[in-house]
Amino acid sequence: MIDEFKQEMVQAFEMTDLGLMTYFLGIEIKQGENQVFICQRKYAKRKYAKEILRKFQMDECKAVSTPMNQREKFINEDGADKVDEGYYRSLIGCLMYLTATRPDIIFVVSFLSRFMHCASEVHLRAAKRILSDWAGSYDDMKSTSGYCFNLGSGVFSWCTKKQEIVAQSTAEVEFIAATATVNQVLWLKKILYDLHFQQKNKIEVLVDNQAAIAIANNPVCHGKTKHFNIKLYFLREMQQNGEVNLVYCKSEDQLADMFIKPLPISKFELLRKRIGVCSSS
Repeated sequence: MIDEFKQEMVQAFEMTDLGLMTYFLGIEIKQGENQVFICQRKYAKRKYAKEILRKFQMDECKAVSTPMNQREKFINEDGADKVDEGYYRSLIGCLMYLTATRPDIIFVVSFLSRFMHCASEVHLRAAKRILSDWAGSYDDMKSTSGYCFNLGSGVFSWCTKKQEIVAQSTAEVEFIAATATVNQVLWLKKILYDLHFQQKNKIEVLVDNQAAIAIANNPVCHGKTKHFNIKLYFLREMQQNGEVNLVYCKSEDQLADMFIKPLPISKFELLRKRIGVCSSS
């Protein structure tokens, strides 16, 4: 099918067949049998991460095991000296680009990007360290939603995003996150359908909160859910229509934990391996 498509394109347009993709938008692609490995290198096999270290005078810095300490808490006005906003934004921008191939740091980078208008020495130190927990933001008490999707043995779609409303319980936090995940599920199903891969079975969404699953399965409105935003009940409709199936998984098996909160070293390294982040060697 690919060869036929190429022939039709060559007849219609002036073009050159470059073969398998090996480099695109600063990302190196290595394709092998049953696997695709992507990484960010620059010319002369120089790693992009090392370019960032060199740019911000951190060539000799000591390595850390996790991108964020579990005990670190950040607020807009922390009393520390302010830093140059241009310098801080440049650092965050470089790290944002790095997340294209390093989903293991996306939560911390996204979290620290919230302080680009009021960056202090505390935020800058945390940003340099890099190279849904309930009420995760101490300024507005909004939690963080996160999800990821697997295809084979690697994650191919992921997201971390601060929620738009203040949740009043952990169940509501998880319900909001599950709703965002189901929206992504429907979009991915449409893409697969266009590629002639129709999903006939329910797509399982792993949720580590049984209360959120119960709310999605029970159409009855009760005291603990009467304040829920109406748009969140879209999740119930998708569950009842058979589009998705919410399945409980233990918190220790929840891959999305990497995208919503800081983790201890052992769990961070385990989840990083499970989502497919590894060395090319």
